[in-house]
Amino acid sequence: MNTYLTPGTVSNIADCASALLARRSVQEITAAQQTLWDLMADSYQNRLWAAAYVVNGGCSDDGFDYFRGWLIAQGRTTFERVLAAPDTLAELSHVRTAAAEGTDLDCEDMLSIVWNAHQKATVQELPADAFTIRYPDLDPSRDFNIDDREEMARRLPALTALYSY
Repeated sequence: MNTYLTPGTVSNIADCASALLARRSVQEITAAQQTLWDLMADSYQNRLWAAAYVVNGGCSDDGFDYFRGWLIAQGRTTFERVLAAPDTLAELSHVRTAAAEGTDLDCEDMLSIVWNAHQKATVQELPADAFTIRYPDLDPSRDFNIDDREEMARRLPALTALYSY
């Protein structure tokens, strides 16, 4: 089922994920932080950033983090599909609804699910050494001007049509 996830619904997903994770062992909770940041690193791609720029009407560094938080909240299948082909975002009903409503696709709350779970389970902060961030360099061969409408329409035809970019 591909239903529309309102911003509040996506935040509820983050809250539920954090609550479920808080029931796990401290070791599992801590390990989940690395998994989260591995997903963030895997999704650190020029093509995805361009897609986020189109759907959110611009996209700062933080905005790209929050967009990827939203993408993680969509589940593994959608996450992997969109990483492989960011233009497939336009096929998702909740993306089409967000486009019609002018709603941004972001979820900052997803970035703190492990932190919140650890605090709930231990009443302590997550250890600073619980994870490493291994952001890759953005691939310069995939770098392009996101303000070039023709280039964006060529690279992301479905999204630019949906968002009248």
